[in-house]
Amino acid sequence: MKITPSARVLSMLGEIDFDEWQCVAELVDNPFDDFLDILRSGTEWPGGFTVSVTLPSSPKGVLEVRDTGRGMSYDRLARAVRAGWSGNDMHDKLGLFGMGFNISTARLGRRTRVLTTRAGDTEWIGVEIDLDQIKDDFEAKDITEPKSDPSQHGTRIIVDRLHRTRAEWLRRNGASLRNTLGSVYSWILTEHPFDLYVGGTRVKPVRHCRWGDDRYVLYNGKERIPAYIEIDEKLQDGTACRDCGEWQIGSGEVCSVCGSGNLTVRERRIHGWLGVQRYLDKTEYGIDFLRNGRKILRWDKQLFTWNNPEGREGDEEVPEYPVELAHQGGRLIGEIHLDHVPVTYQKDAFEYGDRSWLAAVELLRGVAPLQPKRAPGYPENDSPLALLFKGFRRNDAGLRYLVPGDGHKPIHKDTREWGRKFQAGAPEFQTDEHWWQAVLRHEEIKKRGKEAKTAASVPAQPDEKAVEEALGFPTGMPTSGMTRPASRSITLATPAPAASVSLKEKKETRSERLARYESAATPHAYLSRPFGHPELGHVKVRTLLLKPGEPLLDDHGLPVPVLLDQRSGNEVTALVDPEHSAYRRFGADYADLLLVELAAVLKVRARSDWSPSQLVAAIRAESLQDSALDGTTVGAEARDLLAEIREHVAEALDRSGGYTTAYGHLTHEEKIATEEEMIAAGRVGLVGRLGQDSSFVHHMPALALVRLVQALPEQFMDGAVFRGPYAKVSSPSGKALSLARVTGCLADVATLGTFAAGATAQHLRRARLSIALLRDELVGEG
Repeated sequence: MKITPSARVLSMLGEIDFDEWQCVAELVDNPFDDFLDILRSGTEWPGGFTVSVTLPSSPKGVLEVRDTGRGMSYDRLARAVRAGWSGNDMHDKLGLFGMGFNISTARLGRRTRVLTTRAGDTEWIGVEIDLDQIKDDFEAKDITEPKSDPSQHGTRIIVDRLHRTRAEWLRRNGASLRNTLGSVYSWILTEHPFDLYVGGTRVKPVRHCRWGDDRYVLYNGKERIPAYIEIDEKLQDGTACRDCGEWQIGSGEVCSVCGSGNLTVRERRIHGWLGVQRYLDKTEYGIDFLRNGRKILRWDKQLFTWNNPEGREGDEEVPEYPVELAHQGGRLIGEIHLDHVPVTYQKDAFEYGDRSWLAAVELLRGVAPLQPKRAPGYPENDSPLALLFKGFRRNDAGLRYLVPGDGHKPIHKDTREWGRKFQAGAPEFQTDEHWWQAVLRHEEIKKRGKEAKTAASVPAQPDEKAVEEALGFPTGMPTSGMTRPASRSITLATPAPAASVSLKEKKETRSERLARYESAATPHAYLSRPFGHPELGHVKVRTLLLKPGEPLLDDHGLPVPVLLDQRSGNEVTALVDPEHSAYRRFGADYADLLLVELAAVLKVRARSDWSPSQLVAAIRAESLQDSALDGTTVGAEARDLLAEIREHVAEALDRSGGYTTAYGHLTHEEKIATEEEMIAAGRVGLVGRLGQDSSFVHHMPALALVRLVQALPEQFMDGAVFRGPYAKVSSPSGKALSLARVTGCLADVATLGTFAAGATAQHLRRARLSIALLRDELVGEG
């Protein structure tokens, strides 16, 4: 098969630089284009629309991209792999340029095999492009593979002899790659029934965490500015060249750029939305610009800069947002579709000099500055972005700017954490209600504070008892009928102590005692967080663990397990004595007793009539959701830790070259289970390499992983995967004990990660403790 490159792109091939994720995206674009064509045709597609990306498991591994599309004929395949050829309309497709396939595969590895088949074909047909073998005649080797099921259809791209640095990046950054692709294709994955898998894990669309359609603020107390503005501007239709993509000026019959007569009238439309994010971030704000559903620009901030036509040299570009506390970041966001605007070859920018881009910028942000005072000669900017800027430029807590707070200040750290829970799919954080309630609580706390200050400013009745003590009258005696002399006639005399009586030592104040406790304490990171409930309000707690030495005493000198020190505002310091018998003898959890103390505080503040058990249960459910003792939560924790351990084990085997020996320790049943798991994860191409690299580790049964560590402790102990000593331990019993510390916990985690559904509460507690202990043993943790 000849793959002679087109002369029109030879000059630019060496100039295009693709990151690893861009190389993968180029290979995903084409099947998505095929899927979109199928949807437009109305053809039923019972097999579903799936693209699976298999990542290399070692530096010598392979990258494979396979899809369930229609497949190609031999002639279509020959054109598709020819550099510079494009069968795509320049305005309808993601895969804009045929050379994207060649650039991305060449940057990944030295050899690429493409196999394709259509429903009803008797075999897979393909081509092998070996950059080390192709001569000046540009002849590539034709290949075929047998087909087990005639109804199979789709295309596979297998790249091997990978460049080491890119193979290493792909092997180590599966989660990062999924997140990037989830952002780039978020609109497509949300709007269409397409599935994208990377490394056997489904890519989830990274959605914007914005305020709801009905939220707004009042500017100057009267102008209503919404937090979400829909954009849909239909421009005049234009004539475009289907071959080179250029929009035409005038009404000629041939393209003014390439001379082609393949012209067509096309729609030009700017649509999408601008809005406000529910949290402030230093980097994750700005506008996403899309072309045909794929994001070309993400978190783009160039519309926040005004290009001053009258600026002096070096002052032409004026940053306008964020301006208030700019170091905190911003929250204005958007998603704008510009299908008619040309993009660069790398698909990471638009052609900024093109009049279509300039028209879009003018529509979205106007020609005047966002801040009117910057250029008094300009008329008021009434663009959508200027409206949002006017309403949400500041980040003060409360209803005025729609920012959650604690009654005194914004709680940006908390809202960012809620944003992460939104992305993780936590149900209670999917709508903006959690943020909205925090705004309302801030306003209520602030209102109560003002009322308290007002009450405190009214003179109260004097404390007669305190006055009497200050004047020297004996306390506790009846005062009716007594005539007190005027204060000026009273002489206050203190008798000198007898010589035999020593002065008492100065008593330690409460503040001094608490400061002493804090100076000998260490933070408890997990329990240092906001605690509360929407019905009760929240407090920000800093939890400290006392070091052994002396008991934690309350104001009456009695030992307590927890002592609260309420600071200004909503801040509380919680001191915990780990040596208290409640923990040492009876196994109470720090969180349990801390919640009891906090419940009492919040009950008084909120004037709640809830019972103590209601209070504790509600605060725990709201503030410690990740401590829920259920099979789903603990099972997910176990599987996450197992995935991390598998990564470490695979790396250890790669370093030592011991993967063949390790694979040999699997039983026949475990090897079959490993093969089946690989096939289910779409990694069919690696099944034939079992035992030749460490890829099997990621798919072997979890309990087999326990046996592997038991069988080959020299490979995984002594800091290779686990911290525990082994090789240098002299006694057999000592070796066994050190190994058992790891494998005992690993067995608990593997069991629960596999069979979490039927676990009892006791099993879940044991597994959670084993997870914590095993994390301490794992290299790189703790």
